[in-house]
Amino acid sequence: MHRLPCGSFKEMVVLSQYICFFFFMPFSIVCLGALDTMKELPVIGAQPSTDTIVQPLNKKPNWLRVKLPTGEGYRHVRGLVDQHKLHTICESGNCPNMGECWGAGTATFMILGNICTRSCGFCAVATGRPEAVDWDEPQRVAEAIHLMKVKHAVITSVDRDELKDGGSIIWANTIKAVKALNPETTLETLIPDFKGQWENLQNVIDVAPEVVSHNVETVERLTRKVRIQAKYHRSMEVIRRLHDAGVRTKSGIMLGLGEQKEEVLQTMRDLADNGCDVVTIGQYLQPTAKHLPVVRFVHPDEFAFYREEGYKMGIDYVESGPLVRSSYHSEKHVIPGYGIQKWENEKRQSA
Repeated sequence: MHRLPCGSFKEMVVLSQYICFFFFMPFSIVCLGALDTMKELPVIGAQPSTDTIVQPLNKKPNWLRVKLPTGEGYRHVRGLVDQHKLHTICESGNCPNMGECWGAGTATFMILGNICTRSCGFCAVATGRPEAVDWDEPQRVAEAIHLMKVKHAVITSVDRDELKDGGSIIWANTIKAVKALNPETTLETLIPDFKGQWENLQNVIDVAPEVVSHNVETVERLTRKVRIQAKYHRSMEVIRRLHDAGVRTKSGIMLGLGEQKEEVLQTMRDLADNGCDVVTIGQYLQPTAKHLPVVRFVHPDEFAFYREEGYKMGIDYVESGPLVRSSYHSEKHVIPGYGIQKWENEKRQSA
């Protein structure tokens, strides 16, 4: 799941970090801890890849700049967060999309703690031995969504490979709690691969969130370097199994790690062939000097090219741009046909 590309908010915000999860948590995500009894989820440096790390590109292009968050919707949520002492990764990481997401009534919540059992080379989350499962967490997340009057919620998590169920029981309990307390809120879940233990994936399928997302993150050639404990084809099988179960599926890709254009297109084809409905594509940004470097900053025109090609492949919704993160515009991703119909209308109007 990707995470937020982050930077410092001044008059203009230059993205300086990329708080990644499974990808597009990154690539846009408002990760909230819930009520004031819930622990803050700080951004802690992960263990990077053991490969040699070179210095990243220093100067970021102008298209990786965003304006300060404004608007009535943002101010309303901002007030609730301050009043009830809600803790957010989007704040601690200064997510560039925070204002737009909050203004649209969208928020993303991270469950199962803030220590991951994996050590992906792109991700700023700490690697280590996680704390014990908090069985009260599902209800607190549901209450936070209710308090904030969230219209569309995204839930993500760290990997919990040390658990027999991979954390899938907490996943299922959280989805059920959110639906019970917030019946009008649509829900997307950005899940791990559960190490290919498909009975754990079934626990998520059984509680029927509107969208289930699993990020492939990068092209096949770079998977071992970027996602050390993950497997490219296992991620594709996650998408395939979700699709076969009748679930609306989603995945995300980061660019700027050294992939070639044809490799990106092949990854998109693989996702399409496995039944992926929504694909998000955005720029990778290095969280710290110890993480994988940015090989290049991808021009917006290239992102537009991938959007065009994705729709030609029959993908239902393609979100592609430098600032796109996994949760960006996710409230629209739940609507079948929305993206491709919009693209078709654009083509007719330009004809």
